[in-house]
Amino acid sequence: MTSGVLHPDLAHFVSFGEVRIDLRRVAAHQWRSVCAGSPWQVAMALSSMGELSAFAGAISRDWFGREIWQACAEAHLDLRFLQQLPKPPLLNFVCEGDAGDQAGPEPEEQLLLGSDAVDLYFRPEGLPAGWVKALRWAHFGGLGLVREPLASRLVALAEALKAEGKKISYAPACCAVMDSRYDEMLERMCRLADVIELSQAELCALFRSADYRLGLAQISAWNPAALLLVNFAGQRISLYAGAQEWAADLPPQSAEEEASPWEVCDASVAGLLFSLMHHPGAQPELHLRWSVAAATAARSAKPEYGLAHAQPWTLPPALVATLAAGVRPEAGA
Repeated sequence: MTSGVLHPDLAHFVSFGEVRIDLRRVAAHQWRSVCAGSPWQVAMALSSMGELSAFAGAISRDWFGREIWQACAEAHLDLRFLQQLPKPPLLNFVCEGDAGDQAGPEPEEQLLLGSDAVDLYFRPEGLPAGWVKALRWAHFGGLGLVREPLASRLVALAEALKAEGKKISYAPACCAVMDSRYDEMLERMCRLADVIELSQAELCALFRSADYRLGLAQISAWNPAALLLVNFAGQRISLYAGAQEWAADLPPQSAEEEASPWEVCDASVAGLLFSLMHHPGAQPELHLRWSVAAATAARSAKPEYGLAHAQPWTLPPALVATLAAGVRPEAGA
C-alpha cells in the first residue's frame, strides 16, 4: 500500500465514513439543506484547528454535491480526497415535529434515502498518490461502516492502514440501523483502533444493555490498549486508558448554544486527536483537557472571536487552547 512518493502538502488526517445532506423541515412546507455526517464533521473540526485534513468519500455532481464541495473548500479540506461521481446524493430527511396545543413536540423522525447513492461508490484506490506516506491518523465511523459495499472496503482499508503502522480512531456515531448485524463490524473496529469514542447512550444501544459499563468492559477486553473517550449526555466527558480514568464536566449550556449532542461528540473527538498529534508523549489527563475544551467551544457562540454564527465544527485553536487551560480533570476511583 505504501507509495514512495511523499507530498508534504497532503493531509495528515483523513476521515472516512459519510457526508450527506440533511433536509430539515423548518416550516410546514419549507425545508433547509445542511451538510452533515459525523466523520465529515470531525475532519472539518480538525481543519479549523489548523491540521492538514481531508474527508475521503464520494459526492454527487448535482447541486447537493456542489454544496458539500463548497463547504469543504471553505473549511480548507484537501479536496483531492473527494470523488465526484454521476450518482444520486445521500439524503436524510429530518422532521422534528410540531408542538400541539395540548401535547408537547412530536419526536424527531428521519428518513434516509440512500439506495444506490453516491457514497457507496467511493474507491480508496482513487485517492491521490502518496497519501498513505503523508498520513498520521485515519478516522472511521458513521454510516460508511454500515452501508455495503462501502463498509467492507472501509474496514479492509482500516486494517491495511493499521498494518502500515498508522494510527486509527473510531467513532460509531450509533444510529437506528446499527442493530445486531453491526456486531461484527463493531468488534473488528474496536480491536484495531487506537482511539474509540462513544456516548453513554451509544454504549447502551450498541451492546443492548441498560448499563453502559457492560459495553466499556467488552471494549476493554477486545482492546485493552485503546484510549476510550465517553461522552455523557453533553454534561461530562471521561477518558479511559487501561485501568485509569479521568473525567471533567462541561460548563452548563446556555439557551444561545444550539449544538446538538452529536456535534459536541464530534468536536470532542477532534480535540482529543489534535492533542494526541501535537502532544504525543503527554499524559491522558492533558488529552482530556483538549477534548473537553473543543466540546465546549463547539457549543459556544464565540462572539469574541468574530464567530457568532460559526458552525459547531469551527474550533479556533486559540480559543480551544484557552479553554483547555481552565479544564480540571479528576481521576476516577
